[in-house]
Amino acid sequence: MHPLLAPLQGSLIVSCQAYPGEPMRDPRTIAQVAASVERGGATAVRAQGLDDIRAVRAAVDVPVIGIWKDGAEGVFITPTLDHCLAVIDAGADILALDATQRPRPDGRSVAETVAAVRDSGFTGPIMADCDDEASALAAAEAGCDIVGTTLAGYTGARERTQGPDLALLGALAGRLPASSVLVAEGRVHAPAHARAALDAGAFAVVVGTAITHPASITGWFVDALREPAAG
Repeated sequence: MHPLLAPLQGSLIVSCQAYPGEPMRDPRTIAQVAASVERGGATAVRAQGLDDIRAVRAAVDVPVIGIWKDGAEGVFITPTLDHCLAVIDAGADILALDATQRPRPDGRSVAETVAAVRDSGFTGPIMADCDDEASALAAAEAGCDIVGTTLAGYTGARERTQGPDLALLGALAGRLPASSVLVAEGRVHAPAHARAALDAGAFAVVVGTAITHPASITGWFVDALREPAAG
């Protein structure tokens, strides 16, 4: 296990992102959100986009997981080697990338991308955003230090569950090499979900929307108030 990961065991990692066009879509705002979740106990934060990564890195003391979303279909989370190197250069302590077995825009496989990142001199952890058992096991074999369930239910490889994909976590628990850790991410919308993910075998849990996306959280409350009154 990479030494940067040991303090994250059993802990909460928070993804601090805002979608294009939203009022919070500003690196200064995202950095303030990151500093706030660090104060609340987050042991690492995940940031999207080079400007946000730079701003968040300057605002927190905990490790920063960096991604770069480019596009909207197929592989678009840190999709190429060039994206990976730019995320690292922006200050990410941990590089995260789509590690599904779908074609990557630059034609490299996940294993080839990881090898090239290591050849560049980056020694920090690499996080694989996976969508099923096959991609998760392949990512670990390729040398990814973190295997996340980030994309389970979003690519068609698995049915989208109501909360985190606990079945996938259970299927992967104990099957990864000692050099890789299993992290739950995706649809962790309540503290009980996070607890269930740890109980299913996750090393740590990533929460995003339920903590850092006010529009979604507000919508959950609005929808509940519009439901017919009980009884």
